[in-house]
Amino acid sequence: MNRKWSVGAGWVFGATLAVFNPVFAQDAPLQVAGELSETSFADPPPSAGIRCWWWWLNGNVTKESITRDLEAMKEKGFSGACIFDAGGQNQRGNGNVPQGPMFGTPEWQELFRFAVREGERLGLVLSMSIQSGWNLGGPDIKPQESAKHLTWSETIVNGSGPVKLALPLPASRLGFYRDIAVLAYHREDTSSIAPISDLRQKAAFDEVSFSATDTRHLLETAVSLPGKGVSEGGAHAEAGDVRDISLYMNPEGVLQWDPPVDGRWVILRFGYTNNGSHVSTASGDWQGLVLDYMSETHFTRYWDTWIRPMLESIGAQAGKTLRYLQTDSWEQGGINWTERFREEFLERRGYDMLPYLPVVAGKIIGSREISNRFLADLRKTVSDCISDNHYRVFAEKAAEFGMGIQPESAGPHAGPFDGLKNYGHSEIMMSEFWSPSNHRPTPEQRFFVKQAASAAHIYNQPLVGAEGFTTIGKHWNDVIWADMKPSFDYSVCGGLNLAYLHTFTSSPPEMGVPGQEYFAGTHFNPNITWWKYSEAFFDYMARSQYMMQQGQFVADVLYYYGDHVPNIATLKDSDPAGALPGYDYDVINEDRLEVLRVADGRLTLPHGMSYRVLVLPDHGVLSIKALRKVAELARAGATVIGYRTQETASLVEYPESEEEVTRLAQELWGNAPVRHDAGEAGRGSRKVGRGIVAWGFTAREWLLEKGVQPDCLFLPESSDIKTGAGEILPGGPDGFGYIHHRLGNTDYYFIRSGNKESTRALVTFRIVGRLPEFWNPVSGEIRPATAWKQENGHITLPVRFPPNGSWFIIFRKPLPSAQQPVSSRQGGTSARNFTDFTPVQTLNGSWKVFFDPRWGGPGKVTFESLESWTRRPEEGIRHYSGSVVYHKIFSWKSSLTGKLWLDLGDIADVGIAHVKLNGHDLGTVWSPPFRVDVSGLLKRRNNRLEIEVINSWRNRLVGDMLLPEDQRYTKTNITIRDDWESLESGLLGPVTIGR
Repeated sequence: MNRKWSVGAGWVFGATLAVFNPVFAQDAPLQVAGELSETSFADPPPSAGIRCWWWWLNGNVTKESITRDLEAMKEKGFSGACIFDAGGQNQRGNGNVPQGPMFGTPEWQELFRFAVREGERLGLVLSMSIQSGWNLGGPDIKPQESAKHLTWSETIVNGSGPVKLALPLPASRLGFYRDIAVLAYHREDTSSIAPISDLRQKAAFDEVSFSATDTRHLLETAVSLPGKGVSEGGAHAEAGDVRDISLYMNPEGVLQWDPPVDGRWVILRFGYTNNGSHVSTASGDWQGLVLDYMSETHFTRYWDTWIRPMLESIGAQAGKTLRYLQTDSWEQGGINWTERFREEFLERRGYDMLPYLPVVAGKIIGSREISNRFLADLRKTVSDCISDNHYRVFAEKAAEFGMGIQPESAGPHAGPFDGLKNYGHSEIMMSEFWSPSNHRPTPEQRFFVKQAASAAHIYNQPLVGAEGFTTIGKHWNDVIWADMKPSFDYSVCGGLNLAYLHTFTSSPPEMGVPGQEYFAGTHFNPNITWWKYSEAFFDYMARSQYMMQQGQFVADVLYYYGDHVPNIATLKDSDPAGALPGYDYDVINEDRLEVLRVADGRLTLPHGMSYRVLVLPDHGVLSIKALRKVAELARAGATVIGYRTQETASLVEYPESEEEVTRLAQELWGNAPVRHDAGEAGRGSRKVGRGIVAWGFTAREWLLEKGVQPDCLFLPESSDIKTGAGEILPGGPDGFGYIHHRLGNTDYYFIRSGNKESTRALVTFRIVGRLPEFWNPVSGEIRPATAWKQENGHITLPVRFPPNGSWFIIFRKPLPSAQQPVSSRQGGTSARNFTDFTPVQTLNGSWKVFFDPRWGGPGKVTFESLESWTRRPEEGIRHYSGSVVYHKIFSWKSSLTGKLWLDLGDIADVGIAHVKLNGHDLGTVWSPPFRVDVSGLLKRRNNRLEIEVINSWRNRLVGDMLLPEDQRYTKTNITIRDDWESLESGLLGPVTIGR
């Protein structure tokens, strides 16, 4: 929904905002030196190049395919690749491929060493996934080393006197079971007590969701389906009444025990077993159990067996050419036990968990609230162990070889962890984003970069990576400008600066073309039809990455996302702090909240990243440690926005913790309401020490009220800037978006439109005193803006976005002194920054078109008019895939000179074409408008135009499905399905010349 804005609502151009709070008056300077390079923008340096998941599919790679792949990457400007051995080729009904050497075997290691040597020769940065497939595990993982679940059996004893009985063996997997404890409590019938809600998720048996989601409902004490005659109150036992009777059970499971009192006793035999997770999509024989992610011991054994010898075998290239190590995203379900978990819990939470263990079996111990608090502590301890005993150890062992790690350690699957905490051990914050597909159809299921970018900003790491363009169900039918570019651009606005193509499959020549492929992912490798011109798109990404790898992110808002587990930040437009539109934000966790300080009223991290306001989660639950820190920051001068904290969700320091919560809440919020949804009536603020605590405001509302103008806004072109009458254009993947960086004295913004049609907007920037410039990431062209207005603390300029278009807007050059009047109002010299294309001549009539007979084409044919190949009667054209060259000789009928353009109109399918005119190579077009500069190249007669158009493999694959196997042009393991349709392809035009 579009949001209206007006002066009365505190909009930025009104005179009523002339008096600013000094804390908010201007952005504090950031200590980042250097300057942007026009040369590097036009021709990005190797370090800015994209990378890829370099799929070694089923281990079926050869030295020949390794060399070909790496040389192809280097030629197209890649900065590196991640060696990723995996299977999965036969999922979803696809065919198999030959099995190569198993990961880690001597034969595989010889290929690995060869790849590293080739990477060194070519100057590429390599990384490697430390297994085949995912999650981390393998064929030698013993059940004791595997991911574990708690399990139990329950026995009821009624009567008096000594007991001797065999306790039932709890349920187990793979025949693996180990005892933990035998617990007993005395209680009469408790069948009326309602069960704990969401118990399997609260006890970390299951992932909470397929995609990052709000998990704060796990903190609630609500009952689950109370039903008739079921009570919310009551408890099965008090913690002090739960007895550890483990010493009375012998190794055969026979309990001999004399209960201290007569009556009904509940006996729970607790143990642990495997959680049922196996390595997914592994090559060949690399099958097996998933490793215990909570155990340093088990990770170290795996490392010493498989990874250390591999790294030692490449000598000095470990840490030089092979620079990073990788594991993939969490997809193993829940885990909730490891051998030292009871000791870990005691060390981290400060109390013994054993009396509360019956809660995991659905019992209420103490009270429903106490039981839920224990479960929150359980999940937090699981999270701490995953972070400290897995990812920390992984990073330390990689560092021994001078290497960093880049695991997808923070989602999107909502496993039992704190995503930001896991990222704290990474050198590249690795995430993922998807192209549109039925598997992940909505933005919330496709975009996950914002959390990784926030982690980079709060942990002071420069690179925000992402597995990119992943799909499931689509093969060879992606349109670069319509599917790939908008997904990339949206992720850049979320903070992405290093894309890893998913996926680049190594396919030996004997596998044919398109060759062997993984069941998922947009396909990129030298076998794709448009590889010869792929650098046009790859250079676009490299230009964008060059810019976003410079400078420092600028944000006004810092959102604390709480200490609950699971905890995973979602896409940028989830906007938990209410900063959008107009202001950007980062997300911070409990660990980094602890190191915040206040400098000149700004919340500042040790490396200099700073923010204007801290926003708290709106559920009224903070840990006592976090609340103490919030109070400290407010006293020191910070501005904190959020409703009153009501409680902790932990038994740590409980119940004294709740008394401290009450005292600190009174200090911070006074008598403010706990929560109020009555709009302005529920808003307020109060001074605390040198700072301010506010409630009832979104971050945006507060900043506007305090005179902090939006950093960047998109307005309709018809907006009246002077009066502030108009609306804000929508954001999101299909709308407009931005990200702001600062480098030295230069501010620059990446802005984008997700509209598939050409759009116009007025874009305002919180910059004054500097000239705006357009830097075009598609072409590398740089030019000054000629239409702009400086007024009331903003520079506003009209911008035209082509379909799914994007720009960098740069502010680096000061206004000439002659343009610095006393008034702050200033402007450019023109009404518009863009002129509309006006066709002068349409190239009607016939075209000579060449379809390569080697791929079933008829050779030279004549098109009387431009049309899709799928509409032609010739089978060799309808089912053609690959390169087709259009030829036309024409006369230039106009006397116009000066700036002239050739516009190709519409290009169907992939949307890529290469143009030559009168022997001049005019380059590659891949994004609308499909237009090239022909100024000074036109002749009166006999102009020779050559347009090479390339479509995807889809049509040839559909055609081959109708042919006997020995007559097919293509070869691949991907199954061609009956519902695959041919795609409109070719130059559709109209082709025009204009200005």
